[in-house]
Amino acid sequence: MRRWPRSIIETVYEHVLRSEITETPTHVAVIQDGNRRYAREHGKDPSDGHRAGADTTEQLLEWCDELGIAEVTLYTFSTENFKRPKEEREELFDLISRKLREFADSDRVHDAEVQIRALGETDQLPERVQEAIEYATAQTSTYDNLQLNIALAYGGRAELLSATRTIARTVERGELTPTEIGVETVEKALGPSARREVDLIIRSGGDERTSNFLPWQANGNEAAVYFSTPYWPAFRKIDFLRCLRTYGHRERDWRQTRARRARSIITAIGSRTSAETTTTFERFRGSLPQSDQEHETAEATDVETAD
Repeated sequence: MRRWPRSIIETVYEHVLRSEITETPTHVAVIQDGNRRYAREHGKDPSDGHRAGADTTEQLLEWCDELGIAEVTLYTFSTENFKRPKEEREELFDLISRKLREFADSDRVHDAEVQIRALGETDQLPERVQEAIEYATAQTSTYDNLQLNIALAYGGRAELLSATRTIARTVERGELTPTEIGVETVEKALGPSARREVDLIIRSGGDERTSNFLPWQANGNEAAVYFSTPYWPAFRKIDFLRCLRTYGHRERDWRQTRARRARSIITAIGSRTSAETTTTFERFRGSLPQSDQEHETAEATDVETAD
């Protein structure tokens, strides 16, 4: 029996996955986990795993640009990572600095018009990392096709705590009353942050937790979460497409649920239906399966005949 090369099988499978993607997220946030475990399983140093993971990150940007994703946020260095051994931290800081400068000078980044920004308490980072952030930000500041946020010295709780303190000081100065505090107040107090709400969080490496990542931007938007088994250095395009396929199915199911719920209310109370419910139904009715839409048309015809 003839055995097809793995590369051909993966190419075919990639085309199948692409055809099954029904909805593409606008903003994808990625927890790049498993670099050290990947290195350990291959008998290498942690720094080798981080370098391999950085190569995957470059590929991810190409995939996102190809699929029209507008914003990507990478969890690159958390506040918890400061607890790692000093030697590993320094090697990681060297890698981050080098990759930021490489990204900023890359033809692919400029051709794709990627704007690079850093999120987090970057003043806690070594000077060489801060300088690399400033360089990458300046080199790509005029672009707006793909937004790349790199979370460095980032922690979701710390971000929310800082915003709370900022708002409290504003109230204390009499510039704002507690009743005036709203969503926009909090988002402004968060400072440099993601531009869009997160649609999809991907975590590689098999762990099923979001690790304090973008709690305001993701949870408020009820972001979908996909936990992928491969370590980040081994994460492939087909793994990414699987994430997007699952996201698309979730979005489709959510839209259908909204449409059916609104239709049930309209059917139950008729003319007393609120404008909001009617608007919701009209917005999502196109997401219903064809059979549902045909049934709806038949019901409307029956009502007209009866009248």
